[in-house]
Amino acid sequence: QVQLVESGGGLVQPGGSLRLSCAASTTIFGIDAMGWYRQVPGKQRELVARIISFLRTDYTDSVKGRFTISRDNAKSTVYLQMNNLKPEDTAVYYCNVKRGSDEYWGQGTQVTVSS
Repeated sequence: QVQLVESGGGLVQPGGSLRLSCAASTTIFGIDAMGWYRQVPGKQRELVARIISFLRTDYTDSVKGRFTISRDNAKSTVYLQMNNLKPEDTAVYYCNVKRGSDEYWGQGTQVTVSS
C-alpha cells in the first residue's frame, strides 16, 4: 500500500505560478510511473504530466512549455511546477502512482486560477 499526500494548491491569478508536491509513504524506487491528473466537475479525470520508469516524461499538450514534473528520490516526492497559469487550468489535481498492477491516488488538491 502506498499513501500519497499532496500539497501546494491554492488560488492564483492568471500568469502566476504554483508548485504542487506529492509525498509518497514508501520509497519511489520500483514505482513504474508517477504523475499528476486533474479533474473538473462534469468531466473525466485527465493526465497532466507523468514520469515513467524515471526515464521519460509525458505532458498533455495544453501544459507543454508551462508545467514541469520532477522527482526527489531521497524525499519520495514528485513535484509539478506550474507556470503561466491560465483559468482553464482550474481543477482538482490528483497525484497518481502505478506499481505493477496496483494504482494509488492522492486525496486531491484544488487549484484555482482567477483574477
